[in-house]
Amino acid sequence: MYRHMLIATDGSELAGRAVDHGLMLAKGIDASVLFVTVTEIWSSVEMASESMRGTENPMKSYEDMVAAVAQETLAKAKSAAEAAGVASETHHVSDRSPADGIIEVADEKGCDLIVMASHGRRGINLALLGSQTAKVLALSKIPVLVLR
Repeated sequence: MYRHMLIATDGSELAGRAVDHGLMLAKGIDASVLFVTVTEIWSSVEMASESMRGTENPMKSYEDMVAAVAQETLAKAKSAAEAAGVASETHHVSDRSPADGIIEVADEKGCDLIVMASHGRRGINLALLGSQTAKVLALSKIPVLVLR
């Protein structure tokens, strides 16, 4: 069965449910988990806008902000794993699309299951699946458990 699960999280409420469900499954089958959060590369339009607003170094400001959010998101997931008695690690992928980062880390770390939410922070208005979830489903070589 599954021994090393990747649980993707962006800190959203729905991703939190995927974390909880993934931890419940991991505990039940005595698997370890790897929590992954992915932050996308900065947008040149957003950086130009920030620069026009007077931000001295918009790229550094963005990188600092996303690193802090990623650290907080992963710390919360790690704490939940500790409370559940599940062995866990964390990994932050920066400057990638979420789907690409999730798939690459799953492959690199030898994960045998990906657990993720049906959509992320940006995909709530999508009718069926978020674009990043659909991309993981289409490209992953390992099973993917999608939580709604």
